[in-house]
Amino acid sequence: MGTDFEHHAAARNMSSTSHSTLRRSNAEAMAKAQKEISVSEFFAKNRHLLGFDNPRKALLTTVKEAVDNSLDACEEAGILPEIWVHIEQTGKDKYKVAVQDNGPGIIKKQIPLIFGKLLYGSKFHRLRMSRGQQGIGISAAGMYGLITTGKPVKVTSKISPRKPVHYYVIRMDTKSNNPDILNGNGEGEDIPANDEGRKWIAQHGIEWEDVDHGTRVTIELEAKYNRGRGSVDEYLQQTAISNPHVTIHYRDPDNSETDYERVIEILPPEPLEIKPHPYGVELGRLAHMMHGSTEQSMQKFLTDSFSKVTPGLAKRLCAAAGIAVGAAPQNMPRSDVEKLFDAIQVERIAPPSTDCITPIGEEHLLKGLHKVVPGQFFVTATRPPAVYRGNPFQIEVGLAFGGAPASHKVGKEALEEMLGESDARTLRQFLTATFDGLGADAADKIIKAAHLRPRVSPKKIEPKELLRLHEALQTLNLSEGQTMNVYRYANRVPLQFQAGACLITQTVAGMNWKPYGLGQARGQLPRGPVTVIVHLASVWVPFTSESKEAIAAYPEIQKELRLALQSVGRKLGMFLKRREKVKHEYERRNIFLRYLGEVAGGGFAAATATSCTKIC
Repeated sequence: MGTDFEHHAAARNMSSTSHSTLRRSNAEAMAKAQKEISVSEFFAKNRHLLGFDNPRKALLTTVKEAVDNSLDACEEAGILPEIWVHIEQTGKDKYKVAVQDNGPGIIKKQIPLIFGKLLYGSKFHRLRMSRGQQGIGISAAGMYGLITTGKPVKVTSKISPRKPVHYYVIRMDTKSNNPDILNGNGEGEDIPANDEGRKWIAQHGIEWEDVDHGTRVTIELEAKYNRGRGSVDEYLQQTAISNPHVTIHYRDPDNSETDYERVIEILPPEPLEIKPHPYGVELGRLAHMMHGSTEQSMQKFLTDSFSKVTPGLAKRLCAAAGIAVGAAPQNMPRSDVEKLFDAIQVERIAPPSTDCITPIGEEHLLKGLHKVVPGQFFVTATRPPAVYRGNPFQIEVGLAFGGAPASHKVGKEALEEMLGESDARTLRQFLTATFDGLGADAADKIIKAAHLRPRVSPKKIEPKELLRLHEALQTLNLSEGQTMNVYRYANRVPLQFQAGACLITQTVAGMNWKPYGLGQARGQLPRGPVTVIVHLASVWVPFTSESKEAIAAYPEIQKELRLALQSVGRKLGMFLKRREKVKHEYERRNIFLRYLGEVAGGGFAAATATSCTKIC
């Protein structure tokens, strides 16, 4: 026994010794493995963060980023926007997207940087309302196209009728986050602005609407084209609502053309850039601003770096923090920075100016609603500007009641195509995911009327079953089974994904709509033929991620949103009560008219009998 015990102890000692001496790596080897990661390399591996989760969403994100950039450029230059969108299928799950505008164009040296370098832009550091914010979108779309198809981005731009057209073929180097120019010996091509230049463009197969100035970007990518909810078609339709001053020419992969003509001939007011507000600056940023300042005194630093800080307020802040007014901000110790930050939090400071945001406006929002959304009753509400974290914002809400659901508008051929393209597993899932406002109850009603199985695959529906389904979609009254459509916008841009994670959807569903005449289950969207549009305008929209698909929950934004929804809800309730009263009076009148003849006949008979009795 003693010998066995000693043998096992020796084995344990040898094992522990081998574990302590055999090292898998060391500090020097690990140090050699460390290297800097390019931002483009990071997003190439994590493209879902930018909205390129799947081929269908990638197509929408590409169009969206290009159109948003075009609208921003046109408005900033004071030009009524006209935009051309062309999607062409080039192979199995391969599409070419081309977006052109009539904007100011881009100067030659900036083109490769804008389209071939991530985090390069003019909007990130500006505190004013704009659609783009981060300088990622369009270059990320080009990067996605390069990764999935190997095809570079093609950019054509012109800044004047007398200037040449600049044409670039660009490929992003994801290792260095820099553009590679593939044509014109690395310098791009300059095409003369004359008949000879137009002939050269046609000979080289370059797509270009002949405008005096503008930009066209073409990206080929792996994608999937679908109609219905979350599609490019829906995005462009919703963009026409929130931008009634824009004209959009759209050609889809089936070569069908749709035009959304502008309904107003004036541009939105230009938002002005403002300085950061003291309430919106965190401690670390305040320290960074102070140490990087070139001002010679704290008073000058505070008045020049922030909005709504007057010389008198700067003196009070310095006095509260125990800091000399003439002290240099660059040499301020950390403890004094913290005291100044605390002083800012307790001091009453006027809210920032609101001329940095431009809402759609009630009149223009109504015109946009009438243009796209069918209905019997329309109402809008705009809240006064408010502030969250020192950032100005404003909430607008529009509501439309009535009108046929989207399922009534679809033709038989389009329905057949949508069924074939759908990735839904069941017919019930297809109906609820494809048509706005079509809930589970309405889907079951359609399936039952068409004598179909709810769990049948959309791709396996027979021609006779397709006819029955189309007839049910066209003829059934679905108003009771409809759920409210909620169109979400941030700085005039439609938000089409992650609805459940968005503050707007959560607030609409969390509100009690029963007092306003709509049925509603707890925690669900109300039922009825209702479309609600919510627009958040802000200098910095608090998105939940870089893909810009949902708005984060801030109490200040939720409060203003709830008040705006209650305002349109009250007016909807008044309309529905009036309609119900008119309906009730009409029914009473019909009942009276139905028995009027019998009552009159009976009265005449009774009168005749009475007179006869008297005579007799």
